[in-house]
Amino acid sequence: MAGSSLPRRALGRRLRGYRVEAEKSQLAAGLHIEMSPQSIGRMEDGQKVKICTSQIRDLLDLYRVPNPSDERNEIFMLWQEVRDQALAAKLAGTAKGWWQAYTDQYEPHFDHYLGLEAVATHLTTHQVLLLPGLLQTGDYRRALSLVGDPTVSPAALERRLELAAHRRVRLADPSFRADVLLSEAVLRQTPGGRSVMVEQLRHLLEMIEASTNLSIRVVPSDAGSHLGLLTQSFTLLEFPPLASHLAEPPIVYVEGYDGSLYLERTDMIDRHRRAILDIQRVALTEHNTVQCIQQIVKEYGE
Repeated sequence: MAGSSLPRRALGRRLRGYRVEAEKSQLAAGLHIEMSPQSIGRMEDGQKVKICTSQIRDLLDLYRVPNPSDERNEIFMLWQEVRDQALAAKLAGTAKGWWQAYTDQYEPHFDHYLGLEAVATHLTTHQVLLLPGLLQTGDYRRALSLVGDPTVSPAALERRLELAAHRRVRLADPSFRADVLLSEAVLRQTPGGRSVMVEQLRHLLEMIEASTNLSIRVVPSDAGSHLGLLTQSFTLLEFPPLASHLAEPPIVYVEGYDGSLYLERTDMIDRHRRAILDIQRVALTEHNTVQCIQQIVKEYGE
């Protein structure tokens, strides 16, 4: 999932839709164009596979997509966009995403998320226990890494901190916006001890003051009933239009200890949008959030 992940994902999603509508299995599709069903599945998931224009045309024939038709034109526009971006990435020496240099330092399921985060234009996250990676200081990240793997080597730990620092660069992009909703409990967890958390909270205050594309709001522990109590932690990622002017649907990412969920169905996206509105309803204003963080810093400093 490098820079071309969005058109690949859009192409794969549309081809899967046509296959399901035609009532064809991945095995049947693979046999038709001499590919494995696993490769068909990876392609439909937006992953890079070896496939040529004639094979895509054969798939559309198998799926009984009319020729000529607007549907075919859309598929081939996406395919051309995939090829153009792949060529541009190759010429620029960026065929792989920067994060893939650190694949030995994160779980395999997180690779896809990093690719999506790198191309998203708007991120809205609700967190109930820990700060999102984009806001973590080095010492906060170090403490969490040592909890997860107390035997991690110093060299590996430094690479994890490099990865975290590289992710934070995303916030410097004026075309990117992050809206962060934090349970008050997040501010009262102290991985690494109170001194680490004081540094982390002061970092949040600095970011709030300096950033024009970042909003941080705290949900107080006495906020009462709201949908965030049911959704728990999640992140909604939204994307720019493709070069073909097709809209790329958002994704809700839910991270777990042993894996992650990527929710794309329209009804699921709508439910999480409603949850965001309800959480924002009970969250402190940005001004009051600053006062809340300052008060906790004062408490920890005593």
